[in-house]
Amino acid sequence: MFHDSGHDQGVRSPFNANLNRRIAETPSIIALLQAAPDEQQLPVLLLAAVHSLVLAEPDLELAQWYPTVTADAFDSDPFPAFERLCSQRGQQIREIVALRFTQTNEVGRCALLLPALGMLDAEVGALSLIDVGTSAGLNLHVDRYEYRYSPGGTVGRASRVVLICGTRGAVPVPDRLPAIAGRIGIDQHPIDLSDPDEARWLMACVWPDQADRFQRIEAAIEIAREHPPEIRRTNAIAGLRPAVSSAGEHGHPVIMNSWVLNYLSDAQRVDYLGELDAIGSRRDLSWVFAESPALCPGIPFAREFDNDSEHLTALTLTRWRNGVRTVEHLGVSHPHGYWLHWAN
Repeated sequence: MFHDSGHDQGVRSPFNANLNRRIAETPSIIALLQAAPDEQQLPVLLLAAVHSLVLAEPDLELAQWYPTVTADAFDSDPFPAFERLCSQRGQQIREIVALRFTQTNEVGRCALLLPALGMLDAEVGALSLIDVGTSAGLNLHVDRYEYRYSPGGTVGRASRVVLICGTRGAVPVPDRLPAIAGRIGIDQHPIDLSDPDEARWLMACVWPDQADRFQRIEAAIEIAREHPPEIRRTNAIAGLRPAVSSAGEHGHPVIMNSWVLNYLSDAQRVDYLGELDAIGSRRDLSWVFAESPALCPGIPFAREFDNDSEHLTALTLTRWRNGVRTVEHLGVSHPHGYWLHWAN
């Protein structure tokens, strides 16, 4: 079944939402996704595959409708040109979806993570970050971005990446950036930003009509190339214990993940939490996550959510102190970090 799995794509990205509706009525295009692994047969993967072709070849007819390529993009229906490209480049699209994975390295979520990291910085001092599902590691540079909370004020030095987040409630916007003593990323399929094709794929996963997201991921990629973090090619569960051991040599280890756990199976989420509990039983540890409660059964969210919360992001802080786990619900947010409502 072809359905929109892109959070609030219909509201935030009319471009992709329109294509999704038309693709759903076109079996020949849907069939291209059958080349992807079962768990990756998602509309966002197909749309990213086509976007990557357009970014690589800006002279393509379809590029005239893509704001990420053409300054004065056409505002007419792009689907006829989209369908022609899928027909002409079908084999190439199949090859892309067979090898690639959806990897939206959304730096906007750093605006959600920062208040929680500020709380931990005040509590335990320097932090050593472990970003699970890190992709290219862009969120490991949380202290290299500028934040503008409204209300709440500006945090951080002037940066090429400026994150704007509307707030409601008593969001504890820190008066300074937290001290980051270490950074480790974990991903089964990390993006190598030194490879132009890899970097282009990361950009292709951004929705074409969201110029702000596209521009800031370009800027974040530049920062990551200047300060390449350590990224370990391993899965979310097997990589945790050695990463925490390494991170703990530099500061208090903090696990981070955002819109990652929905890609794990129910059994994998159980194992992930079990591994965190096992580590936390032996040493102090913190875990900050921004995830969808409806899509992550088995994960402790500290409060109940209704069954219609698929597009809701819950920000949660879990601590292990002296072997005891506590879970604190911090608030709810936009999945890309445009707003944060604090739990009062």
